[in-house]
Amino acid sequence: MTELAEKQAAPGRLADGLHIYPIRIFYEDTDAAGLVYYANYLKFAERARTEIMRQVGIQHSALRAADGTAFIVRHCAVDYRLPARLDDLIEVHTRIVRLSGAAIEAEQIAKRDGVDLVRMRLKLACIDAAGRPIRLPQVLRAALESLQSEGART
Repeated sequence: MTELAEKQAAPGRLADGLHIYPIRIFYEDTDAAGLVYYANYLKFAERARTEIMRQVGIQHSALRAADGTAFIVRHCAVDYRLPARLDDLIEVHTRIVRLSGAAIEAEQIAKRDGVDLVRMRLKLACIDAAGRPIRLPQVLRAALESLQSEGART
């Protein structure tokens, strides 16, 4: 698949420096009370972060295949405010907050009809195949900086 086709196939959209990723809540996402199981929000956030990378033309698998570059979650703070339920359509809004030499800080908010359900603040570390910290690849840094700049202008 070409880079353009990959971007077009990636779910979600970019708007004002923000990536918006839609998710339908299925039965498998819920717990015994019929609410989204708390840990599934972390999965939703991971999917959204993967799709934001695709939207800017970068695939995790390509980075890893090229030189072993990968990402790990170093820190995650989650504030659960309201639950999502079966059949809800929610959106995960992802904003890149800060880039440093080997890390990405992001804010992710799960929303339903514009109302915050879950707010997450994450720090991702860039590592090599041996698990050692490395600098962010320049192509990724440039793409994410352009997103930050776009969000700062709005």
